[in-house]
Amino acid sequence: MTPDSDKMPDLHLSKALEKPSLLEQVKGTEVEFLRGKQQHSENVESAVRYFLEFLRGFEFLSIEEPTVTVFGSARFPEGHQYYELARELGAALANAGFAVMTGAGPGVMEAANRGAKEAGGLSIGANIHLPQEQKPNPYVDRLIDFEHFFVRKVMLVKYSCGFVIMPGGYGTLDELFETLTLMQTGKIEGFPLVALGCEFWEPLIDFFQARLVAEGTIDIGDIERIFVTDSVDEAVQFIRDHPRSCNGQSNHDAVAPE
Repeated sequence: MTPDSDKMPDLHLSKALEKPSLLEQVKGTEVEFLRGKQQHSENVESAVRYFLEFLRGFEFLSIEEPTVTVFGSARFPEGHQYYELARELGAALANAGFAVMTGAGPGVMEAANRGAKEAGGLSIGANIHLPQEQKPNPYVDRLIDFEHFFVRKVMLVKYSCGFVIMPGGYGTLDELFETLTLMQTGKIEGFPLVALGCEFWEPLIDFFQARLVAEGTIDIGDIERIFVTDSVDEAVQFIRDHPRSCNGQSNHDAVAPE
């Protein structure tokens, strides 16, 4: 045994601590996975990463408060009408006893988190790693980062008992249509879904009626899943009164607001 042999365990521990954790190693892996066909071993490795992200999300989002997820654009700055509307919404939801969850970015997401935090409510952010790195907004009480978009979207839906769709772009529309599809197909319950901002959303609703219902690709009841309003008070009241949310029941075990 050499004089330094008793230091070897410490050396191994130090090297182990220097190595990034498996969760830290997922950065950039979604791009590689979606690039094209992979070897079976690579697909298995990807599946392990998904499992780790899901597991971390389950642990992180084990909270008592009933949660409303707010979707919307990252591009509206402070002072914009939709930023201020989302800020008012976040405060109103917090005052009604809800935690507010967003994608943790700027714009509408920041505003909703900000309103909730200013009102003393729980503000949650589920951030996504992007090639153009999205910096989390400073109004989040609890933050979790995801690499894979689909894992993040599952978490934003799974732990919510209501959804508010603010004006936004492709990402917001993706979140709207995925949530609607899950409801339409019975994969989740018919939770309250509010589209806040009539001027922005009514042309899309008109298109649904004039083309999708007319062609028989959806039923009129599918449009009725969406409650369109300009009023934050109406939006929050709709969520509170909905039989699938404000009795405190979501698609996980939540607690009703006082």
